Amino acid sequence: MALDPKNAMLGAMKKTAKNQHRKTDKKKKYPKNRNKKVIVRPKNNKSQKNASFEGKITITPTGIGFVNVQQLKQDLRIENRFLNTALHNDIVKISSQRAQRDTTETKVVKIIKRAKMEYVGVIEKEDANYFYIKPQDPRMYVDIIVPKPYAQSKQVGYDQKVFIRITKWENAQELPQGKILQIIGKIGAHETEMNAIILDKGILSKFPRDVEKEAEYLKKTEKTILNNANTSRADYRGISTFTIDPDDAKDFDDALSYQTLPNKDIEIGVHIADVSHYIKNGTALDFIARERGTSTYLVDRTIPMLPEILSNDLCSLNPKEDKLAFSVLFTFNKEAVIIGKPFELKKYDIKTTIINSDKRFTYNEAQKILNTKKGIFNKELTALNILAKKLAKHNKEEGAISFAQEEVKFTLDKTGKPIDIQIKKTGETNELIENFMLLANQMVVEYVHKKVPKKERLFLYRVHDKPDKERILELIQLLHGLGYTIRDGINDNLAYKLNKVLDTARETKESNIIQIATIRAMAKAIYSIQNIGHFGLAFENYTHFTSPIRRYVDLVVHRLIKTYQQGKRIAKKDWVQYNALVNNLSEKEKNAMEAERDSVKYKQVEYMRERIGKVFNGTIISVTNWGIYVKETKTKAEGLIHIKDIGDEYFVFEKEKMRILGKRSKKIYRLGDTVKIKVIRADVNERIIQYQLV
Repeated sequence: MALDPKNAMLGAMKKTAKNQHRKTDKKKKYPKNRNKKVIVRPKNNKSQKNASFEGKITITPTGIGFVNVQQLKQDLRIENRFLNTALHNDIVKISSQRAQRDTTETKVVKIIKRAKMEYVGVIEKEDANYFYIKPQDPRMYVDIIVPKPYAQSKQVGYDQKVFIRITKWENAQELPQGKILQIIGKIGAHETEMNAIILDKGILSKFPRDVEKEAEYLKKTEKTILNNANTSRADYRGISTFTIDPDDAKDFDDALSYQTLPNKDIEIGVHIADVSHYIKNGTALDFIARERGTSTYLVDRTIPMLPEILSNDLCSLNPKEDKLAFSVLFTFNKEAVIIGKPFELKKYDIKTTIINSDKRFTYNEAQKILNTKKGIFNKELTALNILAKKLAKHNKEEGAISFAQEEVKFTLDKTGKPIDIQIKKTGETNELIENFMLLANQMVVEYVHKKVPKKERLFLYRVHDKPDKERILELIQLLHGLGYTIRDGINDNLAYKLNKVLDTARETKESNIIQIATIRAMAKAIYSIQNIGHFGLAFENYTHFTSPIRRYVDLVVHRLIKTYQQGKRIAKKDWVQYNALVNNLSEKEKNAMEAERDSVKYKQVEYMRERIGKVFNGTIISVTNWGIYVKETKTKAEGLIHIKDIGDEYFVFEKEKMRILGKRSKKIYRLGDTVKIKVIRADVNERIIQYQLV
């Protein structure tokens, strides 16, 4: 399966033994580590002394800041005592000045723009005047204080989680003051914890009334909208068309159509819900969709980008209903759907259409038809599957990196407690849909590039930069230690070379270690108005076009294509707004993904809490100087084994080989090794699992 690194990147390791640094000193109102010595050596130190820069600051769970400075082509480290009230993702101005012994101190000198002022937390302690609220977000490195009379009037207790807004923080020597916006509920209750995750990520769970009213009006006038649209659209209602989605899906963004043309060529239509026909720029619906950016998927619920009357009904490509679509129509040679014959994409076009889906398949239903060669649309599904495999093979030959990614699915009881965790099964039908969506996303960019001269062209791209050189060199060093060599440097055909290593290592004992290390070396995919290509997919041109019900960027892409089809252009003065939009949507996507991971992590810890002392199988996914992290095989629950608990001897961390080595026994534990583990601790509040080797 081709990799989009937004799904493939492993979640960052959180809540390690080092996280204790985030606690505050009870006597002094600032973190304990504020007096640590700062030693920072930026590149080009001599030419950049006393220099100032602006950028977004990233705060680690240990309260250290980093600002990427493009002029220096590096991240500058900012110690806790020099953060000057800066918070994670704030836009800040920093100063890098020469200090003693030719070192450099980097400080935040000004907060230009706050990214977040609202946090979820719990009462950690109290004194005569204040309650001290400990934030749930590990990157919020100090407590927030709330005046005691105010908190007591809200009837806040130690057993509750609260949603709080910082109202004042001007002096870094004092703790920020806050105001309680909402009492979320009792700590540990399912609804409390899920809502706490949503609120902490700034995700809106309810729609304002004006948004609901707009959606209701659109549904009420559906027949009129369809009738008015019919005359200007290509009619595909007589063509064999179907959707394939997960069992529990309620919104259907995409459908496939299949027909044999009179000259025996094959036309395949990728039909995408035409959400942009309903949601116009500047409306309340458009505003809320832009604010949300994407739908969010927790373990037990979906928080849709659009009201359900649109996402599950009006815009959804439901079976046996006339629906408006924006379609990419591909014409292939007749041999394309014959095993062993070469395929040729002869032409393609993008049109607004009206369709009527004949059948709603689940992945399992479609897979059964492929397996048995019996059932409705057997011929069409088989042909599409043959061509999808050819497309996947072509992409891989071009350098698309392939990883087998596994996701988990929870079975919850009526209280939300996890009683079982299973790995989601994927089959050929999952890859069938994915490959045609990849093709559509790729070709709409080519379509726009051909239609609009570069100087006049504004477009939104899904881009994935090449991996950082240092990370790749570390990966190559690790691969060399395992007996795998990437020849002729890293500048040419790197993706192809990595894929070759992954294929060679498949089914070997070091397969896990190579896959994990390669994923870690990858950059992250983001949205941009500058097209640098997609390294992981090996595409020069790529965007997101196929999910406008659940991604705002797709909706904007639809609008841009329609604008260019009408011969219009985006004014140059508006390009800066689109640049700000893609940056914001990348951040919204990141928040949604973190919320999903947090909900999964919480339920994994909750599941393991009931299994203290039980023995499981696992894989080492990270090796550090304080221990090893292991992912349990069935539940994918990640936990730490402290280095002091590994054995009754001294272990040395060898970073270049990603392993720890016993000094006396020469026992080795390295990235990718399979081990037996026992659960010895599971803390749902800290979301920590601690394992012990068996």
